Amino acid sequence: MIRTRDLTKDFVVSRSNTVHAVRGITLDIEAGELVAVLGPNGAGKTTTMRMLTTLLAPTAGTATVAGHDVVAASATVRSLIGYVGQGNGAGHMQRAADELFSQGLIYGLDRRAARRRTAELLEALDLTALGARKVSSLSGGQRRRLDVAMGLVHNPSLLFLDEPSTGLDPHNRANLWEHILQMRERADVPMTIMLTTHYLDEADSMAGRVVVVDNGEVIADDTAEALKAELAGDRVELGLDDPTRAGDLAALIERMPGGRDTGVAGGRDGHPGSTVTGRVADGPRALPELLRAADRAGIAVIAAQVHRPTLDDVFLSLTGRSLREAEPTDTTRPKDQQGQAA
Repeated sequence: MIRTRDLTKDFVVSRSNTVHAVRGITLDIEAGELVAVLGPNGAGKTTTMRMLTTLLAPTAGTATVAGHDVVAASATVRSLIGYVGQGNGAGHMQRAADELFSQGLIYGLDRRAARRRTAELLEALDLTALGARKVSSLSGGQRRRLDVAMGLVHNPSLLFLDEPSTGLDPHNRANLWEHILQMRERADVPMTIMLTTHYLDEADSMAGRVVVVDNGEVIADDTAEALKAELAGDRVELGLDDPTRAGDLAALIERMPGGRDTGVAGGRDGHPGSTVTGRVADGPRALPELLRAADRAGIAVIAAQVHRPTLDDVFLSLTGRSLREAEPTDTTRPKDQQGQAA
């Protein structure tokens, strides 16, 4: 459904300043996949999506979407895909139903088919009672559901979602995703979804596959579970009364399968002891063995926890920094790309 080879995008700011937003991304996304693209602001996620949706021309490389080249057959690509950008797409002074109806006509539906599709989408996305209201009077969650409806009005088999739930509270985020997934299940042809998001829990729970992008390059591509298991590992946290044995306990962790990244911190809540942390391959299985080894070594462990890894841990393992902390400091990007080339 999506195939890119060395896809590249540069923005020339001045003679001496070229911003390399996307640096040769190669991807293959099959029909029916739900793929989440993660990365800090400025990583190239939205720039990549805008090239795939024909809104930006690549500097180099190739991309085909739904079997058509995004440059040579841009009009055909646009007719086959749905796109929900970061901003609201509906006119604020228009009625919700009118916007959907007009969108249907733009995509070539006749008036009867456009009315029927408008009614279907309003019902499917729980907007029927709001069809006569102006877009400006809708809540943030209602507007985003309307944006999704507009992206689906022509029954595309491929839907691009660029941070669709940004700014929504947890209840509205969950509600939006419930509607999107329900519509995906009802589709006659398995719908392919490419998603960018800053919410790691969304990518973890929704996506069958996660692509991690940093500095315009793909640095990881697999299922969320595989990435967490192979690149992050479980984190064990052990408390002990005697801080002089912290180094010995850290050495025991490093001897466990996959043991690495050990560290020692002072006791918590004013406790005089120490807390030793580290990563292991299988925390639930490793912890009992680790406690037995500590007991044999005469190390008194007074507390023990296992923390399953997150996608942020994956990014930290790959780059040495957190996704949540990796905000760009470079302000040299063109103004129309700042805040968008995420």
